[in-house]
Amino acid sequence: MNPRTRLTLVALFAASAIGGLTGCKTQGELVVDESVGVTAVRSRCPSVGIPNYTGDVTLFGPGGQRTAGNIDVVAVMTNVRSQCSESPEQVVSTATFDVLARRSDTRGARQVSIPYFVSVVRGTGEVVSKRIGQVTVNFADGQERASASGSGAGYVDGAEATLPPDIREKITRKRRAGDADAAIDPLADPEVRAALARADFELLVGFQLSQDELAYNATR
Repeated sequence: MNPRTRLTLVALFAASAIGGLTGCKTQGELVVDESVGVTAVRSRCPSVGIPNYTGDVTLFGPGGQRTAGNIDVVAVMTNVRSQCSESPEQVVSTATFDVLARRSDTRGARQVSIPYFVSVVRGTGEVVSKRIGQVTVNFADGQERASASGSGAGYVDGAEATLPPDIREKITRKRRAGDADAAIDPLADPEVRAALARADFELLVGFQLSQDELAYNATR
């Protein structure tokens, strides 16, 4: 697990006590990419995705023994989609997703409710908000597989997602051959990197797992 993902997961699960997909990128602010002189469009819309190890959950039967023979229900989160709307004051990003579930015992009709989270995380690793929801999967009698859909929204302050004018000037300023910083990537400037991290947001969705469930996913 890379450091950024580890930091995000730690922050997300710590926040529960309190409370690779992308967002829209057709319009936005110009930024310099990782290569010198390469520009790309930066949107204020957060990127949307599922953190590592939170996209599936395994529920076990009586006794809780974590063995293949005691698996009750397995569910996977997939088909994550996002919509984003921007105004000067606020950026609203909505994620929708599907849950595909399979049960071991197909006798009788059954409902299974699985908690999930929707969280806004700043590029620095700070959890801005976290909301918990429930998605309910309905199995008919004799049915092994079933599916359901869920959704959630995240809200970002428009000013927080906008780069300060002085940082924009550092990034977009035209440099002439012979200038002292002509061949220097603006992202090498710690101040620029820090500002980009503060203005960068992610909308993360995943199953709300216990520490044991998360450890199971990470080590199986």
